[in-house]
Amino acid sequence: MAASSAVSLLDIRLRRFGVGTSNHELHLRKWKRRLLWSDGNQAVAPRRLSCSADMLAPIRRSGGCEKSEERRFDQKTSAHGAGIKASSSAMPFASPKSRFVSKQEKFYPRCTPRLTGPQSRDTPPKRDTGIANEKDWGIDLLNENVNESGSNEDGSTWFRESGQDLGENGYRCRWTRMGGRSNDGSSEWTETWWEKSDWTGYKELGVEKSGKNAEGDSWWETWQEVLHQDEWSNLARIERSAQKQAKSGTENAGWYEKWWEKYDAKGWTEKGAHKYGRLNEQSWWEKWGEHYDGRGSVLKWTDKWAETELGTKWGDKWEEKFFGGIGSRQGETWHVSPNSDRWSRTWGEEHFGNGKVHKYGKSTTGESWDIVVDEETYYEAEPHYGWADVVGDSTQLLSIQPRERPPGVYPNLEFGPSPPPEPDQPQ
Repeated sequence: MAASSAVSLLDIRLRRFGVGTSNHELHLRKWKRRLLWSDGNQAVAPRRLSCSADMLAPIRRSGGCEKSEERRFDQKTSAHGAGIKASSSAMPFASPKSRFVSKQEKFYPRCTPRLTGPQSRDTPPKRDTGIANEKDWGIDLLNENVNESGSNEDGSTWFRESGQDLGENGYRCRWTRMGGRSNDGSSEWTETWWEKSDWTGYKELGVEKSGKNAEGDSWWETWQEVLHQDEWSNLARIERSAQKQAKSGTENAGWYEKWWEKYDAKGWTEKGAHKYGRLNEQSWWEKWGEHYDGRGSVLKWTDKWAETELGTKWGDKWEEKFFGGIGSRQGETWHVSPNSDRWSRTWGEEHFGNGKVHKYGKSTTGESWDIVVDEETYYEAEPHYGWADVVGDSTQLLSIQPRERPPGVYPNLEFGPSPPPEPDQPQ
């Protein structure tokens, strides 16, 4: 082999010049091992590695601001293009194949080859996972402008870019974006990460991701976390939201979810979700909400329903309102057959705060009840996850540094009209 011949020739030349001490032989053996770094039974030259401070950092994900709607590749079927339509979502899909650790990565785990592309992330989001905390995303924005791309040994391509956008009132958006595409174009993905800030104290952390895989599954997901000052109460407020949708490539199946949470420094909290799903001939919907005013008043509600292509429909909904141990609950369960026959049962409870509860109800089949019972009243007057919790889980959002404001320049605060009263708010 060429490598073996080079070692033998060097060995002869060294001996010719009298370099034959044990110390030099030790260095020669070390040099041979590096040159003859073998893969199986075949000796190969080692790959050149570049291990700088930048290379030792974790592979950074991508992000962007208003550019987050753009797509690096021309997709025949855009995951985001499906929009927020009920039918553009999906069930669990196939996961990507496992990556085996190469010999080079085994011996040099902290070094990566120069221009190594991002790892493939062609997996759809999971259902009913709510709003993730910022630490679960691992957002790591690049500090410099980057625009690089490359290809892998299997023919797949990748890109990574970053930058920042500036605007009025101290606006700044730092973003990083990355993506990849398989050799045949059957699988591709993009991820966009950003942080925004301005001189009013507004801060935002966000993610958007989309893609499709070889099985034909497509998806889109976005996540945001915002800190701002409420215009009317002057209280700090943190809001988190997430939207997810996926669509199966092998069957008539899909799903969509929208989640939101809002908190302020005095305990006011609002949470809610809208969900939709479809599996072949069956579709279902779900909506729920929670509202805590921070002074002991609480409103909760849920509404679920489903239907089949044959015309069968059914559902269930309930609502509760409480303040100071006094309140009410009411609900309905219903069913409609394909020939439009309807059945329903309604029920209600009145809690007087003195250990007495009035229970009543009726159904379309003739059931009815109206009684007063001795029963303890239980409800959650405060959210199980509130202002202190969200502040503790938003360290990266709170640490965003705005642009330096020149002396004598003040933020432009624009107050809009008084907000309308919120629907279903307890009196």
